[in-house]
Amino acid sequence: MTPPDSPRPGGPGGAASRATPTGRTGYDESFLGPAVPLPRPLAPDLATVVLPYTHFSVVLRPDRRLAAATAVCIDGQRLMEGVLAREDNWRFDPRLPEDRQVGEDIYHDNILDRGHLVRRLDPVWGDPAECEAANDDTFHFTNAAPQANVFNQGKKLWQGLENYLLDHAAEFDRKLTVFTGPVLHDSDPPYRGVQVPLRFWKVAAFLQGGALASTGYVLDQSPDLTRDADRALAGATPGGPPPLGAFRTFQVPVSDITELTGLDLGPLPACDLMPLTRAPAERWRRLESPDDMVLNG
Repeated sequence: MTPPDSPRPGGPGGAASRATPTGRTGYDESFLGPAVPLPRPLAPDLATVVLPYTHFSVVLRPDRRLAAATAVCIDGQRLMEGVLAREDNWRFDPRLPEDRQVGEDIYHDNILDRGHLVRRLDPVWGDPAECEAANDDTFHFTNAAPQANVFNQGKKLWQGLENYLLDHAAEFDRKLTVFTGPVLHDSDPPYRGVQVPLRFWKVAAFLQGGALASTGYVLDQSPDLTRDADRALAGATPGGPPPLGAFRTFQVPVSDITELTGLDLGPLPACDLMPLTRAPAERWRRLESPDDMVLNG
C-alpha cells in the first residue's frame, strides 16, 4: 500500500504540526551513503502502510494495528539531547483510521507501558523546527507497542543501544540508521482486542572502515515459565494483561531477525558484524552490558 499522506511542500514544526503530521519526508534510505531501504514484508499479500514523520518512518500493519518496523536516521553530531521536555502527549495519527491503530485503551489501569519504538531523542536533530516536530512525532500511537513496565538491566541496555553504537560509528560523522519493531507472531497473547508481542527486534546500520555494517538485537519479555508456570499460563488476573517476564536483551544474527519477522532487511544480513560460525548454543548472545557486544566482523 502507498503512504496515506504523501509528503507535501512546507517544513515541519510548531503547533500546527502537532495536529496533523503532513509534509514529512520520513526515513532517508541514502542517509549513510549506501542505500538501505525500508524493511518490508517478504509475503507479497501482507498489507502495510508507510507513515513518514520527521527523520523517521513507520511501516504499520493494519491487521495487527501495530508497526511491523520503524526506521530512523540519527545524526549523532546534531542531536539536541535535553533541549525539549518530554510531554507524553500520545495521540492517534489522523492520516490513518483510529481502528487501525492501538490507542490508550490497551494501556490504562494495568502494567503495560507505551513502549517507544523510535526513541524520543533519536530523530531530534537539525534546526529548532525540525527538533520540535521530531520530538512531537514520536508520540503517535503508531510509534508505540505495549511493553511491561518493569525496568531491569535488560531494558536499560536496550534503551541505551543507540548511544553505545553512536560512539562506535565515527567513520561517517557518527551517523546511524536504526530499524526497530515488535516481533508479530500469530501466537501472541490477546488482551483487550490486541495481540501483545513478546519480543522486539532492532537492527543498526552504520559505516565501518568505509563499508556498510550492521548488528542485530532482540528484546524478550516472554514470561519465565520455569519460575511461575501456573501464573504465566493462566494469566495474572482474570481479564488482565498477559504476564510478561523481565526483559532480556540478546545480540543475534541479522538473518535470524529476517526469519523471526518475515521482513526483507535488504543488504543488512550480508554485512552483519556478528559471525555466523558461532556454536549453536551461543548463536544468540545474551547481553549483560555493552562490553558483551560483537562489533567487529
